Amino acid sequence: MKQKAPRNKTILLSRQEEIAYAKHALKFSPSKKITDLQDKVIWQDTFYALRFLPDSFVDLMVVDPPYNLTKNFGTKTFKQTDLQSYKKWLDRWLSKVARVLKPNASIYICADWQTSIAIPAVACKYFTLRNRISWEREKGRAANNNWKNCLEDIWFFTKSDDYIFNLDAVKIKRPVLAPYRDHKGAPKDWQETNGKKVRLTAPSNIWTDITIPFWSMPENTQHPTQKPEKLIAKLILASSNEGDLVFDPFLGSGTTAVVAHKLGRRYLGIERERGYVALSLKRLELAEENPKIQGYENGVFKSRNSVED
Repeated sequence: MKQKAPRNKTILLSRQEEIAYAKHALKFSPSKKITDLQDKVIWQDTFYALRFLPDSFVDLMVVDPPYNLTKNFGTKTFKQTDLQSYKKWLDRWLSKVARVLKPNASIYICADWQTSIAIPAVACKYFTLRNRISWEREKGRAANNNWKNCLEDIWFFTKSDDYIFNLDAVKIKRPVLAPYRDHKGAPKDWQETNGKKVRLTAPSNIWTDITIPFWSMPENTQHPTQKPEKLIAKLILASSNEGDLVFDPFLGSGTTAVVAHKLGRRYLGIERERGYVALSLKRLELAEENPKIQGYENGVFKSRNSVED
């Protein structure tokens, strides 16, 4: 394994480590019944593993499926296709995950701008659409003949009209531009911390405070589409309570499971690539030593997650 620079915190695994970690993942089979699915990583293809999951046991699903782009994921390549074919692919797994969700479950589905066209068209067959979150990737994909692509979406659905939303858990600390005071001179709807006047405000569905993981961040991996822990933390805090089970059927580098664990939730993830299964289990082990989520501290989200301050 190549030696890293001193400040490079990217999580890497040797082949021997990959094999060793992957042995701790679970695999379903018709002859082997697995009843304990709390805090587990399943090493299998999602379409196969889903048939073994029980009904109505998931409180929250956060999923970052392959976008409709040609991209390598470990040993497999997801190939871009036409819109109708991609919708059919989405429907194949969304139709199956619907039954494992509790009646009051929430669902978040990540997408880029092209994939976004397909998500509501398919997911609305099974769930109720609540919102569309758009977040800025400050490292967008440039093009010579088009606008720079630095926007991604997260579609918010619920299984029913009865669902969890913890607004206070995801309020944002912002500078106060007009620090009004009441008739007694006390701050009105703001507070002063370390000489700074700030206010906790409700978050909108446009997020510009996210930094994509890079080499000097301890959560960084070599997964090509890794989502930041801070991004996933907002979803989990808003739409689940401690002890709830968070499910990700395309676990990838393990971010959903890691963040769920750090926030006192239970997790279940499915991933077909051995390397990413091992990476997820390694990150979960590291989370035991360091439960910090960069950009989230003392119950408050910071303005960015790229600087540890």
